[in-house]
Amino acid sequence: MLDGNRGTIAPLARSACVTAALALALLCASASLALAASNPGQEGAVWVQKELNFRYVGFTTKYSCDGLRDRMRGILLRLGARDDLTLTGYGCVGVDSPEATPGVRIVMHVLQPSTATGAESHAHWKSVDLLADRDLLDAARDCELIAQIHRDVLPLFAVRNVSYSATCSAHSPVVAGTRLKAEVLVAD
Repeated sequence: MLDGNRGTIAPLARSACVTAALALALLCASASLALAASNPGQEGAVWVQKELNFRYVGFTTKYSCDGLRDRMRGILLRLGARDDLTLTGYGCVGVDSPEATPGVRIVMHVLQPSTATGAESHAHWKSVDLLADRDLLDAARDCELIAQIHRDVLPLFAVRNVSYSATCSAHSPVVAGTRLKAEVLVAD
């Protein structure tokens, strides 16, 4: 109701508006809590674009550009990158031969937690062990790659509870010295 003298909302109408706004806010908050309670492992998340020029430097294992690109694609997907990622090799001289320092240009989308209402995706935390499907000697050969992934790639993702070890020795794999496990935020 407008007060005819001043063109402002009368105190009674203002009080009703404030009460209605508070009731609406409480209703929205309780609906959000009910949704969270019905999906306890679910979190709101948004896709964020990340880019990285990743150059591999290792003495024990050598990769071709295609080999590094394929290996990185599998790792990024396991860490929760959206499957429309692009990887482009660079710094390669040979066609399919091992390179001294092959590189991969990575453009990907990863999930980041969001507290905003109406987050575009629902996500949950998933435990990932990057070396679980490998025998100990094979995993040890990837020690330098795992060390670089831990340092350069993992910070681009939403992760928690990271368990990492990389005991690398040039030209000599150290069996059982390499591990990288983490909980990563992945789409439902």
